[in-house]
Amino acid sequence: MTKDIIITTTDFIPGKEIIEIIDVARGSTVRARNIGKDITAVLRSIAGGEISEYTKLMAQSREQAIDRMVADAERIGADAVINVRFTTSMVMQSSAEILAYGTAVRLK
Repeated sequence: MTKDIIITTTDFIPGKEIIEIIDVARGSTVRARNIGKDITAVLRSIAGGEISEYTKLMAQSREQAIDRMVADAERIGADAVINVRFTTSMVMQSSAEILAYGTAVRLK
């Protein structure tokens, strides 16, 4: 049974009391670009404007990283994850890691 984990970028949750800081909750994914999308992206970059193929790829990556962070928080018994942040880093050419992390806490 999974419970609803509260996720916030703030260091508090209005109306809730934090009774324990458990650990850092984290979730990540590594994604590689696709040659078909790269060709389309190059053509779009010539014309200008948003490269929607990459926007969608990054949005999916962030959601997967959040899902994995929530699963980590559930695993360690947290009720919420506060101070949530994202970071990205290149792993190798054409691929990057998206990391979501925050402080897993227990609420009263």
